[in-house]
Amino acid sequence: MRKILSFILTIVLLAGCLDKQTSTITDKVITKGQMPNVAVDKKTKIHLVYGSGDSLLYSMSLNKGNTFSSPETIAILPGLYSFATRGPQITITNNGVLVTAATSSGNIFSFYKADNKKWLPSGKVNDRDTIAKEGLMSLSSEGDNAFAVWLDLRDDRHNKLFGAKSNDGGRSWSKNMMVYTSPDSTICECCKPSVAVKDHKVYIMFRNWLKGNRDLYLIQSANDGQTFGEAQKLGKASWQLNGCPMDGGAIAVTNDKNIQTVWRRESKIYSALPGMPEKEIGEGRGCSLETTNKGTFYSWVENGNVVVLDPRGKKNIVGKGIQPVIKAIDNNRLICVWESDKQLHSSVIDL
Repeated sequence: MRKILSFILTIVLLAGCLDKQTSTITDKVITKGQMPNVAVDKKTKIHLVYGSGDSLLYSMSLNKGNTFSSPETIAILPGLYSFATRGPQITITNNGVLVTAATSSGNIFSFYKADNKKWLPSGKVNDRDTIAKEGLMSLSSEGDNAFAVWLDLRDDRHNKLFGAKSNDGGRSWSKNMMVYTSPDSTICECCKPSVAVKDHKVYIMFRNWLKGNRDLYLIQSANDGQTFGEAQKLGKASWQLNGCPMDGGAIAVTNDKNIQTVWRRESKIYSALPGMPEKEIGEGRGCSLETTNKGTFYSWVENGNVVVLDPRGKKNIVGKGIQPVIKAIDNNRLICVWESDKQLHSSVIDL
């Protein structure tokens, strides 16, 4: 009940304040590249991964996003995916930084780096060759445990939701497991799934395709991703669409185990708790979110502008571009990173 009341209060505040407060924040160009993704470790070091051609690249910030280091090549991967939400993923484990990247050959490669050491490959995440042709994947971790999820074509050439777990910070990966198969033959083939790992539970959000409806679903594991329960539809309404929205949304879990989701239906951005009606929070596409001790922050692209919405309903315009990713740096700052004309931009927002 406390979770539901908290969610309702947040939405009421957003509804009352939305579009009444708007501010513009100056952004910075980091470097050339595409499809950035960020992670922040316990020392507030910001880790950035992205692609440029066949190069999988990494940079970091030691001063809370004020400046970033020169690009460091993790690997050269022919056919590296770094466009249309098909970008490298990054997370922090007890063993250091973990990165996954997909290629047009249909494989997902894994790399890790301990403090002040070189990047090392840890092989392929997929245990059957060339089955992740869409290149749509996600990665999350907690402690030593990491979980990767992706769209998989094995056996029947229809996209299914598959996953793999690692108990050693990405140095090795488990046998792949089928998480969900649509009874209508395929899940949405163009939308990136999202995953969150917390307290030995794995939460996965994905866009399904049932009876012509491309709606978001949540599926959960209570045992580190060994088994999963039934898929649960998010929101009450549906989106009949004979096409690809190319927009998978995002998921996060708060410290009090409240599951937050954000996603697009038609031209609207919605937030929803599992089992609750969806609430409209904006208009646009390419949404992400981050939970902090001050509430949940949302980001999306609206009329070409990257916006960040805070829990009080204040909308910050941080720049022009696509595919924003937001992460909390500490209790007082949040960083937004996005792409514009094959350049990476960032903006730091005071909470």
